[in-house]
Amino acid sequence: MTSFWSIWVIVLTLACLALIFGLLLWNLKNYVGVKEGESCGHEFDGIEEINNPLPKWWTYMFFATFVWAVYYLAAYPGLGNWQGLAKWTSSNQGVTSLAESKKATEEALAAGEKVQLDQEIIAAEERFGPIFEAFAKQDIETLAKDEKALEIGQRLFSQNCAQCHGSDARGGTGFPNLTDKDWLYGGTPDKIKETLLHGRIAAMPPWKAALGEQGVKEMTAFVLSLSGRKVNQKDADAGKAKFAMCAACHGMDGKGSVAHNLPFGAPNLTDNIWLYGGSQRAVEETLNNGRAGVMPAWKDILGEDKVHLLTAYVYSLSQDK
Repeated sequence: MTSFWSIWVIVLTLACLALIFGLLLWNLKNYVGVKEGESCGHEFDGIEEINNPLPKWWTYMFFATFVWAVYYLAAYPGLGNWQGLAKWTSSNQGVTSLAESKKATEEALAAGEKVQLDQEIIAAEERFGPIFEAFAKQDIETLAKDEKALEIGQRLFSQNCAQCHGSDARGGTGFPNLTDKDWLYGGTPDKIKETLLHGRIAAMPPWKAALGEQGVKEMTAFVLSLSGRKVNQKDADAGKAKFAMCAACHGMDGKGSVAHNLPFGAPNLTDNIWLYGGSQRAVEETLNNGRAGVMPAWKDILGEDKVHLLTAYVYSLSQDK
């Protein structure tokens, strides 16, 4: 908020409080020229107006709320840019990264500032940290069969992963289905945990410049043929002759990096499972422009103990129940 609007809010708020307080004091005095308890000389439909003072309970309550308002505005932020004498804030404002958030938290604690969100996080870690620590001592396969562990893991998934993979974990365009057995980087407990801890960055390069429009069309035909699709055989044969440039990641058989124990995360092109769509148009778009999907790293966000439990839940989704 700019200085002008901050001053505007402060002046307007304090002026309203002063006006209300003055109005209350004015109503506590008798200005009508009639003694309290006597008639004011007005009657309507049998109802006579009596000069009665404000009820004591109402007056005391009004004074109490006024005092509370003054205290609240002085102690807490909200009156323009005033930060409050209590040094309280709901959260660290203006942070744009996890590193900035951690730095702001450390600075607030060192300065004795009361940041509500930080206090809640600290309290939660003290309460639930030992629970996650106990689960982290068990292997993932065991946790994948533990109903209590899976219940907690599902909550972690709903809070942190469902935005991309869906509440049912079946994913969508550009976001993998976690309930099948098709894995770009491997579906073993160790590989899933590695993905969650450190994240993944896809690196499918664009091939439009290298292949040209016709070359992309031919490569698309060959790629689609690998999964048993009906295509123009002439184009597919021409695409096959160029496939060597793709084999470094997908393998000469097109079965992907997992089948060949490669670290690239290149999908299997023979199973008809498509992350960005398996239509001719979608495959051509992938070849023309490449793909650069990003799976964020959760190590610094959730911590290793929570990631361990989340791994067990994700691993359980693709296992036969």
